[in-house]
Amino acid sequence: MEEARLAADRKKAAAAKAHLVLIDETGLFLNPLVKRSWAKVGKTPVLAADGGHRDKVSAIGAVAVSPTDRRLGFYFATEPNGFFTADKVVGFLRDVLKHLRGNVVVVWDRGSNHRGPAIRDFLARNRRLRLEMLPPWAPELNPVEAVWSWLKYGELANFVPDDTGHLDDEVIERLIELKFNP
Repeated sequence: MEEARLAADRKKAAAAKAHLVLIDETGLFLNPLVKRSWAKVGKTPVLAADGGHRDKVSAIGAVAVSPTDRRLGFYFATEPNGFFTADKVVGFLRDVLKHLRGNVVVVWDRGSNHRGPAIRDFLARNRRLRLEMLPPWAPELNPVEAVWSWLKYGELANFVPDDTGHLDDEVIERLIELKFNP
């Protein structure tokens, strides 16, 4: 890979005494993510889902590494029945910046909601914030992907919510547990 296309080295963030923040989004649908489970012989578990809903809860998460003591922080937001537009991503960035002092380097993928006038305007007003892009198709470089995998394939596997409000409540509950027990 070309070195110029990769996100800045973490040493640069350390040298600038900047928080390193990795951000990613995901969507969780009402239909359960079916995973193998244990059951008595002849008693196949049945998940009572209608199979037709495309309703979802969108989530955005950020893993932050402090510049001096390398302490981890996790920040997140959810959007039931919606998705994170550039304006909503700016709102999330604004909330994350309230919690972090000093310079911040944000590393994220090349999603369309990470570009555009709203993002450029926000960057122009926030000189302590710098953005870096991950290389295309490299989810293994972003630790937030592991959070989404843990949530979808572990915590909420085979979970059938009543509606998006119920799913949102469960997502928030699990992410709060993670935040305080990384």
